[in-house]
Amino acid sequence: MRVKNKFKESFILHCNAGGRLFPLVVGCLLFLHLFSFAHQRNAQSGETHLSTNQRTQFSILEKVEEKNIQLPQPRKRSARAAKRKPKRPTTFIDEFLDESSQLRHVFFPDQRTAVDPRKDNGNDTYYYHPGRIWLDTEGNPIQAHGGGILYDSRTKMYYWYGEYKDGPTYHAHKKGAARVDVIGVSCYSSKDLWTWKNEGIVLAAEEKNETHDLYKLNVLERPKVIHNEKTGKYVMWMHIDDANYTKASVGVAISNFPTGPFNYLYSKRPHGYDSRDMTLFKDDDGVAYLIYSSEHNKDLHIGPLNEEYIDVTESMRKILIGQHREAPALFKHQGTYYMITSGCTSWSPNEALAHASDSIMGPWETIGNPCIGGNKIFRLTTFFAQGTFVVPLSGVPGLFIFMADRWNPADLKDSRYVWLPLTVGRPFDHRPEYSFGLPLWSRVSIYWHKKWRLPYR
Repeated sequence: MRVKNKFKESFILHCNAGGRLFPLVVGCLLFLHLFSFAHQRNAQSGETHLSTNQRTQFSILEKVEEKNIQLPQPRKRSARAAKRKPKRPTTFIDEFLDESSQLRHVFFPDQRTAVDPRKDNGNDTYYYHPGRIWLDTEGNPIQAHGGGILYDSRTKMYYWYGEYKDGPTYHAHKKGAARVDVIGVSCYSSKDLWTWKNEGIVLAAEEKNETHDLYKLNVLERPKVIHNEKTGKYVMWMHIDDANYTKASVGVAISNFPTGPFNYLYSKRPHGYDSRDMTLFKDDDGVAYLIYSSEHNKDLHIGPLNEEYIDVTESMRKILIGQHREAPALFKHQGTYYMITSGCTSWSPNEALAHASDSIMGPWETIGNPCIGGNKIFRLTTFFAQGTFVVPLSGVPGLFIFMADRWNPADLKDSRYVWLPLTVGRPFDHRPEYSFGLPLWSRVSIYWHKKWRLPYR
């Protein structure tokens, strides 16, 4: 729920006029209350289109589900070692990053629990199991990390693009982050968002040309694809970097088909600024936008693409200035723009934040941590994952899929997917600026479930 900026400014102007304007203040507050109530009714009206069965399943998705895990007993150390260097208490983050942890199976369940669409799963068919190995229709683990989903109205298929990380994990140098050599961008197709067919590598790495952006020892991350109705092209944008993360650019590729092959065009620093984690968002009017972490991840920048979607325009706004957010994932609901971001802690999980705005170009307001359920550490680590995309779902107003990666820095090809239901429209617990005690934005909620399915299954 929102109030237009010009209304906020008008309210502040009048309400600061002094005690003699008390009746006007009361009137302003009453109007705000009525506005908020009316907006709530409008926001909830979409739910009336749900069937009784959908409403029941929708309420199941919003049920708070707890996750109880305990830290293992600390390993015994010799008295001499303890005296030489006292050990700080072990945290859940330490256990998550420790490949020999006794809790390893909690974060990374083994192959025996894999989600396999080839099998008769009985009542488990179409259920998502966050954190488990997820197999494609050929029985191989899906490799589409840091990715996004495109629904193509021409083929009536969903296409999942991501980083193909099926290679050995290593460090380029002593202080370098864990990495795998670039293999390329993968593509998977599906009609139901659960059964995925591997369409192959649609943008391949360059094996020999060391000067090429896609050279295997460089970095290719977070590919996103949108379709341009005017040109008929499928356009891919991605984060392009060198092994030391100093190039900090975006790359652009195009194709005539959603399954590629994509022709790589060029890389650049958009608007003259460094660019790292990035995403694309295509609005209802066909205008597409690039959103990227910049100025060493201090700010986010956002700006429209040109009509062909292959370059930025001169227009750009800095948002969430000084907040050090990355991994932006945008979506829109009932005319309001929302965004989920993460903090900047390399491969370690951290707290997600939700943001909202009347205009995609801002200003944006932070409305709090959207994660619900699990336990406190789950909520403070985005369920030990990092967001990458939000999938809109037709036919179920206010319901989306939050896509996230549970990174495994010890073995990046074994990183997992955490897909969870995201809803918009419930009361929120963080009041943004100018709220005057009244809810101005609908709450964004990401619910933890050890297993769940879409309500129309």
